[in-house]
Amino acid sequence: MQVIPGQVKTAELHSWLQSAIAPRPICFASTIDQDGQPNLSPFSFFNIFGSNPPTLIFSPARRVRDNTIKHTLENIYATKEVVINVVSYAMVQQTSLSSCEYPKGMNEFEKAGFTPLPSEKIKPFRVKESPVQMECIVRQIIETGQEGGAGNLVICEPVLIHINEEILNSKGGIDPHKIDLVARMGGDYYCRASGDAIFEVAKPNTALGIGVDALPVTIRNSSILTGNNLGQLANVQQQPVIDPAFEDAHLRNIFQYYSITPEEMEKELHRYAQKLLEKEQVQEAWQVLLAGTL
Repeated sequence: MQVIPGQVKTAELHSWLQSAIAPRPICFASTIDQDGQPNLSPFSFFNIFGSNPPTLIFSPARRVRDNTIKHTLENIYATKEVVINVVSYAMVQQTSLSSCEYPKGMNEFEKAGFTPLPSEKIKPFRVKESPVQMECIVRQIIETGQEGGAGNLVICEPVLIHINEEILNSKGGIDPHKIDLVARMGGDYYCRASGDAIFEVAKPNTALGIGVDALPVTIRNSSILTGNNLGQLANVQQQPVIDPAFEDAHLRNIFQYYSITPEEMEKELHRYAQKLLEKEQVQEAWQVLLAGTL
């Protein structure tokens, strides 16, 4: 199917975009109005866009149904300050509750049961329950339009970042399993960044991978290996060669039982290599695949 913006209702397009562009990190924004009244609201149009200077952008979009703006945006125009709190699984239900459109002046900290903490460099409060809280100065607001659904890009510079030491690993970095973040999907769906949802993908920094186009044809055209598998194999800096010292009992069994049927043996070799790749054993997978070329 094809969706052409401008030829469908904004609400429908909004739903397509939110479902397709996901998961999205959540900016739990704490602001105050000119009278010092706190406001707390989550936004999923949010990300990091630089580290020197540190730059975060979130967008309190104009409401699709009636073209009104959020109290958060009103407060930011008035004060140019915001605390961006990240959202962990332990606080997601309360965070969702705070998104209710309470009347102006209502304290969402109290309604959602969060604990306000004084900030050190700006006036809005931090959320104690959040594992990372970033005190930010608003540098610029870019309005992308004036109709319902238009974005308002709030460009923020963190001036002080508070990190709960309980989420750190032994090297002092943030442990993704401990921070246990959540993100927004489309509709009412969220996702949780924990367990099997967290995985590593080896990424070369200065060295170049050989590329899928450099893989042997039998590997590149495999009916067993997936695109992800090919990406793993092609991420080596040079194609491995057969290691005479490589020993593997399962590999010997494959040769023993399938030597008289070369096509089936190749499939079994590729299946075994795939299992090794699932365990991030790339060099071993290469040796298994190269053994099939002998």
